[in-house]
Amino acid sequence: MLAGLQRVGLVAPRQLALKGRSGSAKALGVAITQRQTVAALYAHSRRPFSNSNSNSNSNSNSNSNSNSNSNSNSNSNGDEKNAGVRVMGSLYPADEWTNATPAILEKTGCNLLHKPSHPLAILKDIIFKEFPTFAHYDALSPVVSTFQNFDSLGFAKDHPGRSKTDTYYVNENTLLRTHTSAHQLQLLAAGAQKDAGLLGQAKNGDKAARNERFLVAADVYRRDEIDSSHYPVFHQMEGVCTFSRSEIQMMMMDRSATADNGPADQGGNAARLTDTTVIGDGNPKQTEHTADEVAFLVEHMKQSMNRMVVQILTRAMAAKNSGDKQTTSSDGNSGNDTRFPVRWIDAYFPFTSPSWEMEVLYQGEWLEICGCGVMKQEILDTAGMTDRVGWAFGFGLERLAMLLFGIPDIRLFWSTDPRFTDQFQTDKINTFRPFSRHPVCPKDISFWIPNTAEFHENDVMDLVRETAGDLVEGVKLIDSFTHPKTGKESRCYRINYCSMDRNVTNEEINGIQDKVRDRMVRQLKVTLR
Repeated sequence: MLAGLQRVGLVAPRQLALKGRSGSAKALGVAITQRQTVAALYAHSRRPFSNSNSNSNSNSNSNSNSNSNSNSNSNSNGDEKNAGVRVMGSLYPADEWTNATPAILEKTGCNLLHKPSHPLAILKDIIFKEFPTFAHYDALSPVVSTFQNFDSLGFAKDHPGRSKTDTYYVNENTLLRTHTSAHQLQLLAAGAQKDAGLLGQAKNGDKAARNERFLVAADVYRRDEIDSSHYPVFHQMEGVCTFSRSEIQMMMMDRSATADNGPADQGGNAARLTDTTVIGDGNPKQTEHTADEVAFLVEHMKQSMNRMVVQILTRAMAAKNSGDKQTTSSDGNSGNDTRFPVRWIDAYFPFTSPSWEMEVLYQGEWLEICGCGVMKQEILDTAGMTDRVGWAFGFGLERLAMLLFGIPDIRLFWSTDPRFTDQFQTDKINTFRPFSRHPVCPKDISFWIPNTAEFHENDVMDLVRETAGDLVEGVKLIDSFTHPKTGKESRCYRINYCSMDRNVTNEEINGIQDKVRDRMVRQLKVTLR
């Protein structure tokens, strides 16, 4: 992927709903039973002890617009922490796991996906239209249980994604979802159990009344580094498509069966495909599936993905080339061939097998678009869909939106400046016109890491962002040193302060930097140099 676009608003391990974090992820290492599922999804201890909005954390898990700006994190000191953490109108008990900061909690309920002319909402709606027979969800609460986010998907107990350094916890059993896949089992089970409360949250529930195929678009939260393509809140799109085994048998007999919304060759005609992947020991099928079932699912999935991505990028190229007399191909060459080169590569995810990543050659660079694969049968069986098999995909919306609209800084998605917001219109892709570039004000901070304290770089990133907000453009480690006698480690970070809509003064930034230094000493126990 592009160097500037492969880090988290854009990096695949961080952005893709189906992408696992680095580490010893194990395929469904947690045994799941029907009894555990019901208890975890509908009676888990994540319930708030005070709820000012009866819908915000009910079984329907709805994210209502009315909850916007109703959040506060009461964990800034011991007394307030004991009072709990308020998220979207609900008060949750706090404990030693609580690390969701006020700046992060203020983002819950902002609902960028519900603002029709916002670039992320425009992209979401384009994708929804590409899958009209899928149920569409875009209002599920970001507050989920650890079971939903990890256990239901088979993440190992020691998976690094579970750590407090990677995830925003409300308390030990409750967190802000790190991926849209947290709702996969929940939505499948709702379909099998005909849960009207949750099924009614679909914008087009009549299209897939039992959630046999659905899309989920939502905000997700992860602690991470700070730069122009990383932000602790971003958005993902999750897709699930299932078939009954008898349905596959009939469709296999009728070779006219094709990907959703189009003839079988439509994606192929619009894309120059390269696919040398082979299902085998390195990327195996599951023993519960027959070779014919896997072949059908993979063909249907890849055709659907090819079509979706080509449709989106074709619109992007049309916007970019509007007014040009000569057509430019997606790989940067002039000519009449406007097909997009697409390639498939093997991948691994904890809850699909076999699995793939899809890459597209766009403006001369191979870009990883999504992760996908055949769903682990244990998930479907646990949801009560024992007679069905399926495939799933996931990807980050910011990743595509930055490419499609030419948006250079991920912070801009949160801007309310009319010079940004007024540039976009519902259902239209156009290239962003920079309205200003204000000078960067760099400040360095050097310190010794205490030998007795656990230190993680994400703690630095969170502290800086909590102190300076969106005035921080980037934080980068520029030097590290280990003392040969004491063994103590010294680090130096450069913080680049830069507003998106105004000039900042050195005096203003010095004041913020002093607060950062003070909080580093008090909270992270470092020794300043």
